[in-house]
Amino acid sequence: MSRSVVILRSSGSRLECADDHPNLLTTLEAHNLCVEFQCREGYCGSCRMRLLKGEVDYAETPLAFIQQGEILPCCCKARGEIEIEL
Repeated sequence: MSRSVVILRSSGSRLECADDHPNLLTTLEAHNLCVEFQCREGYCGSCRMRLLKGEVDYAETPLAFIQQGEILPCCCKARGEIEIEL
């Protein structure tokens, strides 16, 4: 099975999502990227960012309001290859 990949729009960097990363926020932190967050549960929306390409999966529907094209990395995983804007 191929691993999911996150492409950062600003730098073009390609980050591989490890199997033991429970969510996208953990993947970003593992690659030493600073993402603002508070709850890690999808309640507050502090970590919201733009999803430019691809799709993500949520284990549960987040409670924070997100608009079309936004994701909450604290509670989603990349499905295949995605591109985000931090």
